[in-house]
Amino acid sequence: MPSGIQELETFVRSALAKGSTRQSVEKVLLDAGWSGEQARSALAAFADVEFPVPVPKPRLYLSAREAFLYLILFTTLYLSAYYFGCLLFEFVNRAFPDPAATEYSWQTPMERIRWAASSVVVAFPIFLFVSRRVYRELARNPVKRLSAVRRWLTYLTLFVAAGFLIGDLTTLVYNALGGELTIRFLLKVIIVGAIAGAVFGFYIWDLQREEHEA
Repeated sequence: MPSGIQELETFVRSALAKGSTRQSVEKVLLDAGWSGEQARSALAAFADVEFPVPVPKPRLYLSAREAFLYLILFTTLYLSAYYFGCLLFEFVNRAFPDPAATEYSWQTPMERIRWAASSVVVAFPIFLFVSRRVYRELARNPVKRLSAVRRWLTYLTLFVAAGFLIGDLTTLVYNALGGELTIRFLLKVIIVGAIAGAVFGFYIWDLQREEHEA
């Protein structure tokens, strides 16, 4: 633990031991230049219980099992989102063929549909199963929400989803300015926006709920 964080927690421990309220400790830390997140994190290290001395909360540690679950969770999420989009793209291509488009691929359209459908059928149930398992553990032990692996992968997912949304809107505006809007193109833009927006919206909501509960 960095020395600055150690000094902060030592100060919080001493202040709470002398009877200062958590609100007053947070205020004086903010006045001293510490960020709100740093102040709340230092206070969160001690349980809000009645006792003569501050009671430390259990320290969060990273286990190989936890890292494995989160890597499986987010990997299957990416696979499900990508191949579900590919599957819908192929349906759009079949419903609105473009005679001028020349595609070069080592797979036929039917093979691409079969591969995308197979990937979704395998990856999405695994995502749901692992997700249910993870959220049940979080409900039993809320401190695990502070997991570094979970937070890094969550923000990485938000970054990727935001990138797709920005690129999707940019492509839409570019084609609109060029007068190149077609039903085929608009449907693909809607597909990308809906999938990326759903992922982004869910994890933003999850983070906001977490901060509210904290």
